[in-house]
Amino acid sequence: MRTRYSVFSLARNAFRHHRDWPKAWRSPEPKTSYDVVIVGGGGHGLATAYYLAKEHKLTKVAVLERGWLGGGNTGRNTTIVRSNYLWDESAALYEHAMKLWEGLSQDLNYNVMFSQRGVLNLAHSQHDLREVSRRVNANRLNGIDSEVLDAEGVKHYCPVIDLRGGGRYPVLGASLQRRGGTARHDAVAWGYARAADALGVDIIQECPVEGFRISNGRVQGLQTGKGYIEARKIGLVPSGHASVLAERAGFRLPVTSLPLQALVSEPVKPVLGCVIMSGAVHAYVSQSDKGELVIGAGVDKYVGYGQRGSLPVTEETLGAICELFPIFRRMRMLRNWGGIVDTCPDASPIISKTPVEGLYINCGWGTGGFKATPGSGNVFAHTIATDRPHAINAPFSLERFRSGYLIDEHGAAAVAH
Repeated sequence: MRTRYSVFSLARNAFRHHRDWPKAWRSPEPKTSYDVVIVGGGGHGLATAYYLAKEHKLTKVAVLERGWLGGGNTGRNTTIVRSNYLWDESAALYEHAMKLWEGLSQDLNYNVMFSQRGVLNLAHSQHDLREVSRRVNANRLNGIDSEVLDAEGVKHYCPVIDLRGGGRYPVLGASLQRRGGTARHDAVAWGYARAADALGVDIIQECPVEGFRISNGRVQGLQTGKGYIEARKIGLVPSGHASVLAERAGFRLPVTSLPLQALVSEPVKPVLGCVIMSGAVHAYVSQSDKGELVIGAGVDKYVGYGQRGSLPVTEETLGAICELFPIFRRMRMLRNWGGIVDTCPDASPIISKTPVEGLYINCGWGTGGFKATPGSGNVFAHTIATDRPHAINAPFSLERFRSGYLIDEHGAAAVAH
């Protein structure tokens, strides 16, 4: 049983100069066998393990992470949470996640710093306005809060924006989801890790997966950097490297891996009280609780696994940000980075069984991964535990690339990929 965090435990440890906090999770050596092994210790993998233990009472579960927790895409995104996607299938998935976000800190007994400050998706042309209205109407039909703002409404909600956009990106309006916002990405990984560990899940770091043992079409276990591990079921959640692991298991995925870039500024006093997104100029920005501007950019134009930014993308993004927000022009950028996103042809994820019995995969999130973390883990755990898809993730199977029933979310994904 883990120590329960509360105002009293904070005060007690403050008097002890915070020297006696127990470790948030164990670091065990892997056992020889598990009921379920989850490959990937990011937010989605840890959430899957947590819900396997909590809702499906599976306790012989391990999470294998080749590096350290939160060292992949979980720690390399821009922390935005929203559920205003266009199609019914996506709306159900992301709204399921949103409802879990709204109670996540209490559920995990860990402050994930979820802040529902509102997300604005800007419209810079008449075409953008029509698309904004279309998506808002679709959201409302699915019971998701969403509204259209005119230019004056945008200025009222975000006073520091320049509606002229330097002449190149005039702001004509926007959609607003008031329940959208941000969460602290590291805290999400740490909170899920701590809660899963308390339920008996083994979290094993620095344990790369080197291959799979498959017999008569069914997975038997996997070879790792720490030896062979027998597993009745295996869930793959290797954000950014899904196709690499799928190839080792003997099948191919319709995904392309691209570096998605982001950067942060020096910290300043609070000036931006919401999240601003613009799909037209491939830029989105919010302000962290420390005061940094967290800025998202687009993807590189080439396939790659380099977790770093590139100057052309950075320059293009900052040019657009400075035209929308002239007040930011003299700010200094502290660092930039890249996260590797597995993208599908329809900009929607894969949460599915695979051609190998007992092997399941959760990948292809593109730019939508962080915001879906709780919902993704919840429905993927259901799929693994029951060997059949949850009603919410049934449309996101591999089969859709054979049937042609694709879920085209390129517009609602906010940046092209």
